[in-house]
Order: sequence, then structure tokens, then C-alpha cells
Amino acid sequence: MKKFWALICMIACIFGLTACGSQETLTEYEQWKMDYAQQIANSMTINLFAQMMDDNNAAMYADYNAEEIEYMVGNDLGFNVDGNAFAQAIESFHSAKDVIGMVTGTTGTSAVMNGNQIVVEVQVTGEKKNAKAEIIFSNDSFFKLESASLNPIYSMGELMGRAALNTLIGMGTVFIVLILISGIISGFRIIPKLQENAAKKKAGAAGKEGVVGVDNAVARIIEQEVAEETDDLELVAVIAAAIAASEGAASADGFVVRSIIRR
Repeated sequence: MKKFWALICMIACIFGLTACGSQETLTEYEQWKMDYAQQIANSMTINLFAQMMDDNNAAMYADYNAEEIEYMVGNDLGFNVDGNAFAQAIESFHSAKDVIGMVTGTTGTSAVMNGNQIVVEVQVTGEKKNAKAEIIFSNDSFFKLESASLNPIYSMGELMGRAALNTLIGMGTVFIVLILISGIISGFRIIPKLQENAAKKKAGAAGKEGVVGVDNAVARIIEQEVAEETDDLELVAVIAAAIAASEGAASADGFVVRSIIRR
């Protein structure tokens, strides 16, 4: 058993030495750049963007393009910046004001050299909540500001609460969509019934129109027959009167018309 634990300790020491050996050693110039990046991030950059959290100060650069911002900041402050990154940094710090309040100070910095960039993290204290600022400079002698952002630090309880709220919103959205889909599918059963009722109403209306049409036709035929009979009676009276006149009779009472042949 002792040999087993001794072997475990030896393996752990080997891995520890390997890890230590793999860590890159900074040159004196690189270490100076790291220290200087932390210094300008803590003393100058944070103070500059903390002033931009004020509404009036944030609006100062709103009407300028990237090149104009680079010229103004370089000329007035002697600070090399990327114009787009500077504008985005102002927006990040200004939007964080509602959560953390105004910046009251810093508590520490750390830096990492990542290829062509030096990434500096600054612990920031605020009126309402603490935050962490991430500031990125170019890894050269110009130390050009390439990015800056301010992110509030949330406790575990706050993170869990936000996660639970997001979960509830997501699940609620899914259930609402499922209910809508279920309602639409249920509506498909009603559509054939509605179509059938509409067809019946249409057929009933057509039948009523047909009956009305037949009744009108019959009425017209009857009217025509009555009119013809009336015309025949008038014709009989005229013929009887003519015959009576030709015979010298006083009236046509004794005449009987047997038939009328039209020509």
C-alpha cells in the first residue's frame, strides 16, 4: 500500500514539474509591456470610460466616425485607440451604469499576453455592484486600445435566478406554441362541417330560386291563357255584331258562334 501511494505522489510530481516547465518565461521587455499595460488600464483607461458613463459625456463622440475619434483622442489625450473599439467601449460602460452605478474605484489588475494582444482584467467597484473590466491593447510599443468592456459580477444566486427565469420563459414559449398548434389542428375538424353547412345553405337557396322560377313561369302561362280567352270573347262579340248588322237585326242575341278559325 505504501508503494502504491509513493508511486501516485511521484507521478503527481512529474506532472507538476512538466506543467511548470511548459510555462513560458517572459523576457524583460515583455514583462515591462505587461506592467505598463496594467498601469495605463488601471490609471487612465478605467477613469476615461468611467467619465463616459455620464449621459452628456457619452454623447460627446456620438456624431463622429472612427477616424475622427482616433484623431480627437490621440490629439487631446495622447492615447492610441481604434475608433470603432472606443465607441463600443463607451456604449458598454454607459449601459452598465444601470446595474453597477457609477465606478468608485478599482481593487486589482491582472494581465495575459495573448499573441499580438495584451489582455488586462481590472476589478472595478461600483455604487451598486462590482464589475470586471476587460481591456485589450496591441502587443507592441504603441499600446493601441483594441477593445474595452465592463461586465457586472453576479453572485451564484443571481446567476441561478437568471437561469431559472430564462428556463421559464423558454418553456412557457414552447407550451404556448404547442397550444396554438393544437388549436389549429383541432380547427381542421370543424372546417369540413362548415363547408357542409355552407353547401346545404347554397343548395337550399338554389332550390328556393328554382321553385320561385317555376311559380313565375306558371303564373305567366295562366295570364297568357286568360288574355287569349279575353281576346276570343271580344272577337266573338265583334263578329256577332257585324253579322247582325248585315242581316238587319236589332241585336246579336239570337246568334251562336260555334268556332273561330284563325288565319
